[in-house]
Amino acid sequence: MKIRVGFGYDVHRLVEGRELWIGGIKIAHSLGLLGHSDADVLIHAICDALLGAANMRDIGYHFPDTAAETDGIDSKVLLRKTVELIATKGYSVGNIDATICAERPKMNPHIPEMKRCMAAIIGIDEDDVSIKATTTERLGFTGREEGISAYATVLIEKA
Repeated sequence: MKIRVGFGYDVHRLVEGRELWIGGIKIAHSLGLLGHSDADVLIHAICDALLGAANMRDIGYHFPDTAAETDGIDSKVLLRKTVELIATKGYSVGNIDATICAERPKMNPHIPEMKRCMAAIIGIDEDDVSIKATTTERLGFTGREEGISAYATVLIEKA
């Protein structure tokens, strides 16, 4: 068995007039994330980590923010397509460890649903999806509630 590790990072600005989607679920909040797609920072970071682990470039290469077909796209579709892309090289997802950085809204109450959602899309056990949440203690753009970021590390395996 061959295993590889990948790392991903994403950030999006918080703005009025957009829905807040993180980890594949809609979270009630007065602001949403700005992006070409639904701007799901957690899924985007995971997609980048998966693509990096498979040495397949990044999410912007495969799903450019200039493409009409990805305008407003649900990031769950991008995650499914990313899993399909790495499968073309014989890889499957072993596990995911991710962190969401946000002051508000609080993410912890939503983590179980995020895990269920993403595990189902990827086709892995919920126990193989670790999601944590933290703040930046009111420091930086996240602390000022200007945006939300996410980090992800993944392990992929080839039988």
